[in-house]
Amino acid sequence: MTRVPVISVIDDDASVRLATNNLVRSLGYIVHTFASAEEFLLSTELDDTSCIIADIQMPEMTGVELQSLLRSRGSCVPFIFVTAFPEDRIRAQVLHAGATCFLTKPFDGRTLIQYLDAALEQRLAKLKNESA
Repeated sequence: MTRVPVISVIDDDASVRLATNNLVRSLGYIVHTFASAEEFLLSTELDDTSCIIADIQMPEMTGVELQSLLRSRGSCVPFIFVTAFPEDRIRAQVLHAGATCFLTKPFDGRTLIQYLDAALEQRLAKLKNESA
């Protein structure tokens, strides 16, 4: 039996969380939403998450800092970043650290779906390689 991917949406903007949750859930995925990176880190979904969709700019811990922290812990969970304030330096940094993509708000739902599919395929391939 195939396990349904768990997608964690982390954004301090409630309307973005809701819209992203509704879109991703409509694809049949399990979705958990968080208002902050800290809330996500304290959750029980941390280890089950198949992909993270995170805002770049959030109070306390940014999406970039979350990615860096998880990478330092050995996590290879894919990241899809979204931001209302795109910066080339940040884009290059997160993509270099392995993010699947960097989308500017408002983003097209089809584009998010395309990158989410790619992120989940990459994760599956990586997990297969690790178990081989």
